[in-house]
Amino acid sequence: MPCAILEDGDDAAAIEASLIENLARLDPDEVTQWATFTRLVREGRSIEDIATTFGLPDLAVRRTLALGNLLPRIRALYARGEIDRTTVRHLTLASKSQQKAWLALVDDPEQRPPAGHQLKAWLFGGESIAVSRALFDVTTYGGAIVADLFGEDRYFADTDAFWTAQNTEIEARRVAYLEAGWADVMIVPPTEQFASWEYDKAPKRKGGRIYVDVRASGEVVFHEGYISRKDAARIAKGDNNSPGKAPPRPELTTKLQTYIDLHRHAAVRAALTGAPHVALRLLVAHAIRGSHLWSVRIEPQTSRSDAIAESVENSTSEAAFDARRRAVLDLLGFSPDDPTVIGGSPYPYDAAGDRLSAVFLRLLDLPDAAVFDVIAVVMGESLAAGSAAVEAVGLQLGVRMEDYWHADPIFLDLIRDREVLLSLVAEVAGPMIADANAGEMGKTLRQIVADHLAGAGGRTVCEDWVPRWMTFPPSAYTGRGGVGTVKAHALVEAARPADPPPEPGGASAGPDPDTDSGAQALVA
Repeated sequence: MPCAILEDGDDAAAIEASLIENLARLDPDEVTQWATFTRLVREGRSIEDIATTFGLPDLAVRRTLALGNLLPRIRALYARGEIDRTTVRHLTLASKSQQKAWLALVDDPEQRPPAGHQLKAWLFGGESIAVSRALFDVTTYGGAIVADLFGEDRYFADTDAFWTAQNTEIEARRVAYLEAGWADVMIVPPTEQFASWEYDKAPKRKGGRIYVDVRASGEVVFHEGYISRKDAARIAKGDNNSPGKAPPRPELTTKLQTYIDLHRHAAVRAALTGAPHVALRLLVAHAIRGSHLWSVRIEPQTSRSDAIAESVENSTSEAAFDARRRAVLDLLGFSPDDPTVIGGSPYPYDAAGDRLSAVFLRLLDLPDAAVFDVIAVVMGESLAAGSAAVEAVGLQLGVRMEDYWHADPIFLDLIRDREVLLSLVAEVAGPMIADANAGEMGKTLRQIVADHLAGAGGRTVCEDWVPRWMTFPPSAYTGRGGVGTVKAHALVEAARPADPPPEPGGASAGPDPDTDSGAQALVA
């Protein structure tokens, strides 16, 4: 049998010997390897030393050490085989707060935590753009980048920051192509597709264009030397250009065209400062159609629970918003069957023109009141759910949730906290009934609340009731925290100016924290 003599206190060598002995028999699980490698690092061993000792690549050691980013409970679940390898590797990309949120889904009997490749989309909010997609120099990028040691790739943590840098580089390359003598550079946005079968190849000297295919994944493909089939047919007929002959020399050089474009741009934006009614319509057109400098996304209102999604879809507020959206679609000449105004179906007459310009010209024909209707719907479609902006607007408009929402079985079924349930019983039925049922099960407490809200079972009806979390401003039932709407309200209050300017007519800009009961509850 092999014998190894260790010096006194040589703990790292002892650890190595123990693991080497295990490796000689079988490969230990990754959690065991992580524990051993972590102890070696604490004893002063470098990653390179560990890799050399065990005959492993440096990357394999780094991957194993990446398990240290996981909460102990997740490592325990993985060690017991309750999480598969793909899921745990994606979890190494998650922050501690994301890991806690994922564990909360594991503990919720009515939720199904994302696993496998679905987990990556959940971590990145539906978008995971690899660093390899960047056209710009990543070394000068100031945003956060998340490393995926297992997928051997890295991802941008902030997709908005990525697209800002990516679009800047796309514009720089567009200008370079034009200066190189190409007839035009066309940007194909992520919402459209470059269909190569609709184009013919054409060199630069025959009017070939550059088509920049920008994809939602972050990938950008430059298609050099293409011309539409329509233009190719016209050229073949000899309308401006005979087959086999060079096109006529353009009137302007590329640099002169750039000079003219930039000066016209400077003049137009200076003039816009004196025409806010035009600028407003141009802004709305950009929000609806987008451009290579604009990217407006729609709030998807997604939920992993079909019941929650159905509750929102069938709510009074969604019905009211959908009615306004259909009116705006009709106002703009879009199809009433379009699910959204943002990115709506093109006009019949703008297929050969610029879609953004078509929307802008349509808005110019509308009075201010109609344009404001369009703005309200476009803003509603792109307002982020759960954000502090929702809280700020709700406070400003004095939204009364009882006008839009009534408790449904789905809502009551989602409440699991006994302390909260007893507080709800006290609100709708009174403190005496709450005290009398303090020892009852959650199911019974929920039924009491439901009966009082519906006036069923001989109980007194409680009309227009809204839980504290949903009111404007919101408050909590316990001192334990964890209420997102209360946190959002705190952010709004922190952002409020110390001395807000008075509104016309002396109207208040929001609730008075000295008199508003919700604000007092929040302070308490």
